[in-house]
Amino acid sequence: MTRQTRRWRRSAGAAVAAALAMAAASAAAQTVKCGVILTYSGPQASLGEQVDKGIELYVAEHAKDLPQGVRLTLIKRDDTFNADVGKRLAQELIARDRVNVLAGVIGTPAANAIAPLATEARIPFVVMNAAGVTTTRLSPYVARVSFTHWQLSLPLGRWAAEHLGKRAMTAVSDFAPGYDGEGGFSKGFTEMGGEIVGSIRMPVMTLDFAPFFERVKAARPDVLYVFIPAGQQATAVMKAYADVGLKSAGVKLVGPQDIVTDEELANMGDAPEGVVTAGNYSPAAERPQNIAFLAAWRRAYGDAAVANFMSVAGWDGMAAIYDVIRRTGGRFDGDQAMAILRGWKDPDSPRGPIMIDPETRDIVQNVYIRRTERLGGHLANVEFKTIEQVRDPWKELNPLK
Repeated sequence: MTRQTRRWRRSAGAAVAAALAMAAASAAAQTVKCGVILTYSGPQASLGEQVDKGIELYVAEHAKDLPQGVRLTLIKRDDTFNADVGKRLAQELIARDRVNVLAGVIGTPAANAIAPLATEARIPFVVMNAAGVTTTRLSPYVARVSFTHWQLSLPLGRWAAEHLGKRAMTAVSDFAPGYDGEGGFSKGFTEMGGEIVGSIRMPVMTLDFAPFFERVKAARPDVLYVFIPAGQQATAVMKAYADVGLKSAGVKLVGPQDIVTDEELANMGDAPEGVVTAGNYSPAAERPQNIAFLAAWRRAYGDAAVANFMSVAGWDGMAAIYDVIRRTGGRFDGDQAMAILRGWKDPDSPRGPIMIDPETRDIVQNVYIRRTERLGGHLANVEFKTIEQVRDPWKELNPLK
C-alpha cells in the first residue's frame, strides 16, 4: 500500500467518522414543538401582536438557555378571534403537527373550546391572555399566566367604594370576561357598602359606546366600571366618556387595565387622565426587572413600540415553557409538564413575583391600583397601591365540591 493510499484511507475514515458523529448528534437532538394560537387578523389583531412580541422577545433573549441539543419550534396559527376556528386549529396542531405544548389564545371562548382537547391529548396548554374564570377548571392540563377579571376587579371594587363614592354602574362587553369583571367589581363594591344602581351589556365588537354612556349619564352614578377587550375599543371608550360628558359631569371611570391599555394611550387625548384601573403590569413601573425587560423590548422593536400587559404575559408564558424544557431535557409528556407548571414560580417577572397556584393552576400575582397620569409629556399608568400575591377570588368563593 502506498503512502498516498494510506493518507486517502485515513482521510476517508475521518470523513465517515465525522458523518456518523453528525448523524448521531442529529438523532439525539430534540425538537420541542409549541403550537401558538393567537389573533393575528381582524379588529383584535393588535392584541395577538402584543402577546406574539412578548413570546418572540423571550425566545430571542433566552435561546442559549435551552439544553444542549434541544431546539424549540413555534408553529403559529391565527384564530381570527373566533372560538370555532381556534378549536379547529388546536385539533390540527395536536393531530397533524404533533405539538408538545399549546400556548397563547386571546379570547376566553376560544380557550374554553380548546381546553377539552388538551385533556383528550394529555398536552399542556399555557394560556397567555384569556381571562375567564372557568377556563382552568375545564382541563387539568391548563395553566394560566395572565390573570382573571375577578382577580383584578374585586380589589378595584373595594377600593372604589372606599375612595370614589357609593353609587356605581357597570357597562361590560356581553361575553364571559365581561360578566366576570362585572361580578368581581360588584362583589368588592357592595362588600364595602356600595350600591350597584345599574348594569349594561354591550356588543363585544362595538366601537360605538355613546348610546350606552348616555344611559349612564342619565343615572348619574358616582362611579362607572367598564370592561372591553382592550385594543382600539379602549380608545373608543375614552372618546365616548369625554364626548358624552361623563368626565365633565364628575362620573369616575374605573375598570381593569384593558380600558387604558398602554399602546393605545397616545391615541386617547386627555380623557384618561385621572382614570383608576386595576392591573398586573404597567411599563411605567420602576422595578429593575421591568427596566431590563423594556430595554430588551426597545432593542428588538424600537422606541416607538409600546409593551403592555399582554406582552409580559407572552414573555412569562415562554419563561414557564422554557423551564419545563430545561428541567426535562426537552423530553416530557403532559403529566410531567403539568407537574412542573403547578407551583411554578418566577420571582423576576417584569410585573413582580408570580406563581402558578398548584391547586387551581391560575396565576398568583400582585394586583396594582393605578392612576393614568402625564409623565414626561405622555400618559402612563402609575401604580400607587399594591395588593400582594392575589389568587383568583372567584375560585375561593366557589370551591369545587
